[in-house]
Amino acid sequence: MPYLFTSESVSEGHPDKVADQISDALIDNFLAFDPSSKVACETLVTTGQVVLAGEIKTDTYLDVQKITRDVIRKIGYTKSEYMFEANSCGIFSALHDQSADINQGVDRKVENPDFETLANAQGAGDQGMMFGYATNETDNYMPLPLDLAHAILREMSQIRNNELELMPYLRPDAKSQVTIEYSDDDQPIRIDTIVVSTQHDDFADDETMLAKIKNDIINIVIPRVKAAQKAELHGLFTDNITYYINPTGKFVIGGPHGDTGLTGRKIIVDTYGGKGAHGGGAFSGKDPSKVDRSAAYATRHIAKNLVAAGLCDQVLVQVSYAIGVAKPCGLYVNTYGTSKVDMHDGEIAEKVAAIFDMRPYAIEQRLKLRNPIYSETAAYGHMGRKNEIVKKTFGSNGQTKEVEVELFTWEKLDFVDQVKAEFGL
Repeated sequence: MPYLFTSESVSEGHPDKVADQISDALIDNFLAFDPSSKVACETLVTTGQVVLAGEIKTDTYLDVQKITRDVIRKIGYTKSEYMFEANSCGIFSALHDQSADINQGVDRKVENPDFETLANAQGAGDQGMMFGYATNETDNYMPLPLDLAHAILREMSQIRNNELELMPYLRPDAKSQVTIEYSDDDQPIRIDTIVVSTQHDDFADDETMLAKIKNDIINIVIPRVKAAQKAELHGLFTDNITYYINPTGKFVIGGPHGDTGLTGRKIIVDTYGGKGAHGGGAFSGKDPSKVDRSAAYATRHIAKNLVAAGLCDQVLVQVSYAIGVAKPCGLYVNTYGTSKVDMHDGEIAEKVAAIFDMRPYAIEQRLKLRNPIYSETAAYGHMGRKNEIVKKTFGSNGQTKEVEVELFTWEKLDFVDQVKAEFGL
């Protein structure tokens, strides 16, 4: 029997995403000036106020207030009527040294450092389980409902930042949601419902405002989203889609003034929109010694390469750790019955574990995670993004540094040939 599946996304101006972007900007600046930094930074944003809290072990000093204000300004909170504005908001920092009890399990010293000894010495920064997922229903191996939900808000962000004449009333805060009907064999049939709520300037007449926003979303944003999809998905955009555009009506009060934002509250938006599974650990504000982040990227890397190699149509990969221990507690693979090889999922997991070294140090090295690459992950999802090399400039407290980094390394299909060879594909 056909079924419906829904995923949501939020814009870079959503208060929780504001918090994520501040936390990850701090991570990037610490790593730019001291790649060995250990950071766990939580951010709270509310009316006219930012609170930074967390634990840090680093040899550098940063102007955290300037970094925070730069992030808020870039997002678009630059007007006093937003009640949260880059130049005037208060910033309180409660960042302090990392616990030596935690650090001792991560930074073990070795007499003759080489890859193997370091890989065995560096334990996981915490216990827990992490999941990666991939599906062949989109070109970027992401679930279609989430991919479309992200695409809607990215188009609106593009308009707000670069083509404001098209929708001059847009403000930074927005949410989207897409419901898709699937067939019995898990193929998308049609888009059932699209929900968009966007913060906007005040209108003299609320009814005129609502009609204008709804018309612009349906006739400007959605056609651009459709045009960006591969041709075989265009048929999903029918005239029978149910639209809920700003369904509560007026949405002038938004951002951190409308709702308090916290780092790590959008973990499903950050990953797979509810498909697969999630271990519960957030990403933003954590350096790669925290396996909540690094191992989640590594399992996505595995899952994407397995599907791209043709091993299966979709797959879930789980890894788990004990704090301070390098070797994972276990690796689990679930192909949902879509495997193309004559093996049980447990046998597939054994082969996968032999291909991909999942010790924390090995993950950091393989995916180049000790680089300032995290600000780009903090809005519109950590997975399904474009792998590219960019130059970034960091400046704080009189220091300036330009670095070339590779973004979204966990999206590379660099193990496809090895997977094919191992499984005889």
